[in-house]
Amino acid sequence: MSAAERAAEESGEWSGVTPDAARRLVSAAVQAFAERGYHATTTRDIAGRAGMSPAALYIHYKTKEELLYRISSTGHEKALRIMGAAAEAQGSATDRLRDAVRTFARWHAEHHTTARVIQYELQALGPDHYTEIAGLRRRTDRLLRQIIQDGADSGEFRVDDVPGTTLAVLSLCVDVARWFSADGPRTPDEVGALYADLVLRMVGGSV
Repeated sequence: MSAAERAAEESGEWSGVTPDAARRLVSAAVQAFAERGYHATTTRDIAGRAGMSPAALYIHYKTKEELLYRISSTGHEKALRIMGAAAEAQGSATDRLRDAVRTFARWHAEHHTTARVIQYELQALGPDHYTEIAGLRRRTDRLLRQIIQDGADSGEFRVDDVPGTTLAVLSLCVDVARWFSADGPRTPDEVGALYADLVLRMVGGSV
């Protein structure tokens, strides 16, 4: 995928950010953080990618960390919505776990650049922002854990360690962002379907 194609993909991801200048800055920050890392990226790098002056950046975001927080909060809120929809759906624990993993893994493939930033630059957040994001992550964890616990209680799953299994499933899905390439052999939908089957086998469920 070319730089222009990546930028277009990320611009679509941030379509809810307004005004246009703020959206361009978020998209530029995602690309810069993913390529160079948070600490090696300067506000000048971000502004330049967005076609703006460094001074213009501060009209919309007071600091580079505020940009990272905006990216991270949006991504983690999306993850929480994905897991919440699966957890609250009608159907068996097997159906809900399949849906949760398929959607969660697919999102990390479709938006792998953004996902790499929100997952691997977490420690760069300031203390207050880190605490808030950690809370979103714990809520996502609890939703998935409840699905797995429901399956263990109903006899659909054979799981001795529900918290450990939950961590393993989340880690498996999150890692998609590290290796996925739009030029690779699998589409995001195929990755989601594969991971859903793998996780159901992991918990001893019915595929």
